[in-house]
Amino acid sequence: MFRLIAGPCTVESREQTLTTARAVAAGGAVMLRGGAWKPRTSPHSFQGLGHAGLRILAEARAETGLPIVTELTDVREIDAVLEVADVIQVGARNMSNSALLTEIGRSGRPALLKRGAAATIDDLLAAADYILAEGNEDVTLCERGIRTFETSTRFTLDVAAVPVLKERTRLPVIVDPSHAAGRRELVRPLALAAVAAGADGLIVEVHPNPAEALCDGPQALTTAEFAAFADDVYALAAAVAPAPSLAAAA
Repeated sequence: MFRLIAGPCTVESREQTLTTARAVAAGGAVMLRGGAWKPRTSPHSFQGLGHAGLRILAEARAETGLPIVTELTDVREIDAVLEVADVIQVGARNMSNSALLTEIGRSGRPALLKRGAAATIDDLLAAADYILAEGNEDVTLCERGIRTFETSTRFTLDVAAVPVLKERTRLPVIVDPSHAAGRRELVRPLALAAVAAGADGLIVEVHPNPAEALCDGPQALTTAEFAAFADDVYALAAAVAPAPSLAAAA
């Protein structure tokens, strides 16, 4: 089943998050993403609302019914995150944090593991093994772009990683076109390329007013354009879905 996960990069306020949650729920998303904590390159950048952000996400789930995908950045906060998160996201910066991965594995909660910006496919699969080794087999891998010499996009989306990962593992593989693109106008074509390559889902950033976003505004879709984006994505996903075998139909 193809999954479209959408929401703000970071929970900035109650109004911003609930507005986005309502829009993506109406537009066809099956999960709401949103960061209560947001690791940033600079310590002076907005780092998220922390526990207050978790409470807002819980309210959004109660209103819309969308399961919550949120990032765990510090193992000391795992209990608080487990109270809200239906899926724990491991961001690219923490892909190699073995202690964090191990605790997520022990929690038994579904995990969404993003590929690090300089990680190989082997590195990503090894990171997943830390979670799997603790008996937690509900792991989704996420290709979100890698750092190369190319500067025309924020990162280089490794579309080939999708079929390679699906060849090498039984784990679902999704793609984050928002972080790879870094530019709103490129999110749709990268998303469609990922779907055509066989991705099991997408995770995209959506914001009511990206120009005023406190984090990653240039790459966020607007709430107004999300439904049309979702329609295009689902149409292509249906078109490229494998046909049922004759044996299965018999």
